[in-house]
Formats: sequence, structure tokens, C-alpha cells
Amino acid sequence: MSLAAHPILEAIHLTKHFATPPGFLQRAKPPVQAVTDVSLAVRKGETLALVGESGSGKSTLGRLLLNLMPATSGDVLYDGRNLGNLSASALRQVRRDLQIIFQDPFASLNPRMSVEAIVGEPIWLHSTMSRADRRARVADLLKTVGLAPEQAGRYPHEFSGGQRQRIGIARALASEPRLILGDEPVSALDVSVQAQVVNLLEDLKHQFGLTLLIVAHGLGVIRHMSDRVAVMYLGEIVELAPVDALFETPLHPYTQALMTAVPVSHPGLRRPRAILSGEMPSPTAPPSGCRFHTRCPHGRPLCRDEKPVFERLDDDRHVACHFWKELANAGAGSLAPPPASAAYVTRLDLFKTAQATMESHP
Repeated sequence: MSLAAHPILEAIHLTKHFATPPGFLQRAKPPVQAVTDVSLAVRKGETLALVGESGSGKSTLGRLLLNLMPATSGDVLYDGRNLGNLSASALRQVRRDLQIIFQDPFASLNPRMSVEAIVGEPIWLHSTMSRADRRARVADLLKTVGLAPEQAGRYPHEFSGGQRQRIGIARALASEPRLILGDEPVSALDVSVQAQVVNLLEDLKHQFGLTLLIVAHGLGVIRHMSDRVAVMYLGEIVELAPVDALFETPLHPYTQALMTAVPVSHPGLRRPRAILSGEMPSPTAPPSGCRFHTRCPHGRPLCRDEKPVFERLDDDRHVACHFWKELANAGAGSLAPPPASAAYVTRLDLFKTAQATMESHP
């Protein structure tokens, strides 16, 4: 991926606060600060992953980028155009170009609609195809995602979770989008099915020239399909880097902690664990200074008093930590998992290996 690749989607100082209704006979509560002052560019043709714990704001950021909810402040640019300033007709075209695959394949499909109706609805909304042409297009899409065209007349309850997610992918492809947001698209699936869906998304990306924005908390899956990774904590991006650099030398203490939580399948391999104290603070009252300082094993008074700058290290890497250089020089990066060459493999790796073995020895 070229460093000079044109950004297809940009967030500029994006912030989203959710109002919280007061309880009975209670005063108004402070808002939930889901996303705070995030600036990010999604490059055309890349796969960018947003990772972090539950409640870190990654799904909210993804939906803000697709204009599925209004921002409290900040702007979203699509091909240089501010989505907040577009007319209804121009925004309709954007809806066609930017699609989403939802996390839950059981809740995201209307149980009263057939597969043909589900996949064909975006075609009906965004084109003037005849009914016969729509049926032919749906059949092609089902074949593209690994389903039989004969299944178009069935209903969602007749499919497994993996098959339902394939239907969701076919629906996202129906409008011929340029960018697809996958909101944890494999987290609700079995590991073996996860590998199949990940491989399918990678194939479709190259086949249709797609840009992918993947929201996930499974770092093993992310390593196999991403070009860059943005790590979020409590509504802010704390590190942004190419995927290989992030896994080999994570710079932010929070990223290092996430890495050590990934299981190592090799029985003889041991590594130190970065244990975080306490729970993630409430997004209604985030800590002052660095939001991670209340759990950081390297936290100091400066971290509490002063917010770190999201520092640009080069054209492709950023980190928000006062002491990242000191920690890197002291060997804190050893908390990161070993690279793949040192037997760092995930469950997804093992499945792919087993699958390849079965295919070569029928």
C-alpha cells in the first residue's frame, strides 16, 4: 500500500457524545463521550482495522464515518466532500458507495423477507433494473459469496450463522459500493467459519477493488486481513501503524497489553503478560491527561496532568504516549508477541493450516 494513496474517507476532529437521560428524581447526567477529537484517513484500496476493548468507541467511530449517525462536532469527508453539506440526492449516492456488514448475522436480516428480497432491495433502491435483471443479479451475488442461486427463495431461519453472514455480504455488494464497513463481521461465528468469511472478504476486496474498514477486537483475525491498524481506548486513537510494525513493535502500553492477551498456540513458547489494573473508566467521566494513565503500568504524574500529543513518527505511524521512546529503549516492547517467524500463531492460523492439509490430502 502506497503511503501516498488517496484517502477515500476522512475524519477531522470527530467527536460524538450521547446524552444520558436522568433517573427518577435525579439531576441530568453527564453525556457519554463515545468518540473524542478523532482525526483519521482511510486510504483508497486498503484494509484499515479499528481495534480496542468493548466500550472503546470503535463501532461508533465506524458509524460516524459512514454518516449513519450525526456527529456532535467535527467533519467527515468522502472523496473530499463534506458529508454534512451534501444535498439529499448527493447523500443518496454516498449511501450506495458506503455499505456495512453487521456483527450479528441473526439480527441483521429481516426474518420475513426471502434472501432474494434481502439482497435485491439495494438493487431496487439504487438502480432501474427490471425484475428479471434483479433476479439474475441476486443469483450472481449469491454465487460470488459461495451460496447457491437456488437458495434465493429461502428465508434467514433456514441458514446457519456463517451462511447468514454471507447473505449480509451479498447485500452489501449489491449496490456496487466502493467502501464496506465490517462491524465485527466474524465475532459471532465459530473459528472455522471465521476463517472462511475472512478469506471471502479478502477475495472480494481484490475482485471488486474495495476499501475495507474493519471493526474488531480479535487481533489474530486483524493481522491476516489488515494493512493498517488504529488502536482505540476510551474514545481516542492511541496508536496507528502498519499491521506488521504494530505486531512486531507496539509502542503504546495499551497496545502492548492487547498483544499479550492474544493466546499463543505453541506449547513451549512463554512470554510476559502485561496485566492492566482495574476496569476501563466510565466514558461519562474520562480521566484527565492521558485517559489510559489509571491502568497503565508505566503511568507517572505527567500522564495524569497533561494529555499526550498524537505524535507522528513517520508518514505511516502515530502514537499518543509521553514516554514511548523511553519504554521502547528500556525494552518494554518485549511485551509484544513474537513475530510469526517465532511461532506466533493464532487459532485462525491453525485452521488455515489444517484446511490446506485436508485439501492436499483428500
